[in-house]
Amino acid sequence: MERLTTRPMNIDKEAEEKRVIRALKRLEKIWPEGLWLFSANGTLNLMRTHPDGSRNIPGEEGMDPSLKIQSFKIQNDGGDW
Repeated sequence: MERLTTRPMNIDKEAEEKRVIRALKRLEKIWPEGLWLFSANGTLNLMRTHPDGSRNIPGEEGMDPSLKIQSFKIQNDGGDW
């Protein structure tokens, strides 16, 4: 038999949001130099920098796709505020 609860739905949502915030704060503390996140077409990509610290294709303005390590299905947007 399914158990009903009287708790408002937003309590679980808030707990979930707080859990994610704590995880991101832990990640921020251990984030290594030379790695960065790039949002491309709704995909979040973990990238490394070139040995000189640059992110672009050598001699060009665009991001160097060969620096991609892994992609993640986490909703994101690369636009400015």
